[in-house]
Order: sequence, then structure tokens, then C-alpha cells
Amino acid sequence: MAERAFGAPPVSAVELGGGLYNTTYRVELPSRETVVLRVAPEPARQFRVERELMRNEHVSLPFFAPIARMMPRTLFADWTRDIAGRDYVFQTFLPGIPAPRGLRAYPRPLWTGFYRGLGALARTVHEVRGPAFGPVAGPAFATWTEAVLAYFADTAADLADAGLDASDVLAVARLAEQRRAVLDEITEPRLLHGDLWTANVLLSPGAPEPVIDGVLDHDRASWGDPAADWSLYAASRPDPVRDAFWVGYGRPADTPQARWRALVYRARHLGAVRLERHRLGNTDGVVASYSELGAVLDALAAEPAH
Repeated sequence: MAERAFGAPPVSAVELGGGLYNTTYRVELPSRETVVLRVAPEPARQFRVERELMRNEHVSLPFFAPIARMMPRTLFADWTRDIAGRDYVFQTFLPGIPAPRGLRAYPRPLWTGFYRGLGALARTVHEVRGPAFGPVAGPAFATWTEAVLAYFADTAADLADAGLDASDVLAVARLAEQRRAVLDEITEPRLLHGDLWTANVLLSPGAPEPVIDGVLDHDRASWGDPAADWSLYAASRPDPVRDAFWVGYGRPADTPQARWRALVYRARHLGAVRLERHRLGNTDGVVASYSELGAVLDALAAEPAH
């Protein structure tokens, strides 16, 4: 891979931990600065909801121009799969500290500034407008309901392929289709990062307080309702420090329609989380996901949508 990209073999390659999907290496080349190699799972191991995420990331990068200075630059991409049977990219190495580790170096009261900055970052991403709904690389959908239902269908099919019960996911999809008018109140596609939270941001080394200096892994980028993005789901759990996210982002509208859509989005995330827990062999987590999604399903049936 290094010889194809740079014309020389690497001096060293060390796998970096922390990722849950791609395999990532820190690579030292004889004539270049340190670079990062990211290798996708082989196609046969990719769920439908995760299909060709690396290609989706590559296509979506120009839309992240407002925060591009904080993101790694792609140096080389290879989709031929003729070396290892997988897609891979080389990117610039960002020297920041992963937030989950870096935050521990600061007193917890100082974390509020970090979460406020994370909220402002998410707002900047969500201000970018797109041409249609769905993954940036496609397929594209004319309405938000169509995009949401397609995601539920793929999630249910992935769960079935994995030998897991998907009846609760399908039940949520039926409710979403019945009340599609509530979803289709979202008429303007906005850019969603897909995984913008602590695991995918870097902190400035040695700063007196935690400051975000890098943003990673936008391979799940899509066009949709900002309220459906992972960052808003992660920020929804009450916490005095984490609540600073809303200072930077701004509080979303609190209407019956918005609350009902938020439940649909929660179910959407929980279906994907179940798949990830299954892939990682987390049996207890898979079991817990049924209880969590069952509660959401009950709330969806009880919550008025208008």
C-alpha cells in the first residue's frame, strides 16, 4: 500500500486502538512526515448500514469545508481492492490527544468549555445544506421519510442476517410510515457528521483547558434532519457538564412533532448500536438494546405526534 501511494516501503507501521470499524495504523515513511493508514473491513463483513463507509467519507469531505482546517487531509485513496481486498486511504496525521483520554487530565468543571465547543462545532456542520436526503454518496431520496424508512429496512435486514430479532425495528418503521407527515415536515437536507462526539475529536496538547483541535471519522456523513445526528442523541442524556453542549449548539424546538421525531431517531440509533454490539461480541449489550428500544417503541405509540 505504501509503495503504491508513495513509491517507498514504510519504516514502521503501528496499529492505533480506539476504532470500532476501520483498522487504523500510524505509518512512518522514510521521506515524509508521519501519516495514517485506514483500512476498511472486507466487503463481506460490512453491514448494509455500513456499506462502503470509507467511500462515503471520501465523497463527503468537500462539504465539511467550514471545519476542514480541523480535519485530516486525504493523501491517497485506493478503491481497486487488488492489494488486500479492501478499500484504504492514507491521511495526514493530526497530533492532538483523543478527547476520552485528554479530558481526564482536566478537572471536570473545565469540561463544560469542551462540550460547549462541541455543540458549536455540530451547529457549524448542520448549517451546510444538501441536494437530497440520505448518505452523501447515495442512494439519494426525495423525502426525509424515504431516507429514514430505507435505513430501518437495511438495519432490520442486517439484524436478520446476524440471527437477531428485528421485530421491534420493523415496528418502529411501521409507525414512522403511518405518521410520515411528521417526518416530512423536514424539507431541507442538512449535513450530518454521523459520529461527532468525544471519541472522534482531538484536544490541543498542553492547553490550559480542553480545546477541540481535530475532528475525525465522518464516514457516516449524510443529509438529513440535524436532530437525527449522533451528537444530539449523545447530548440528550442529562448531565450538568454535558448540558453545556446546548449552550454552543442552541436548544432544539420542543414541540410534539419534534419530540416524536426524536423518539424515531433514538430507535434508529439503537438499531445501529445493536448491530455494533453484536459485531464486537457484546452479548449483554445486545440484550440491553432490546429493552431500550422496547421502551422507545412504547413511547412512540403513546406520544402524540401533533
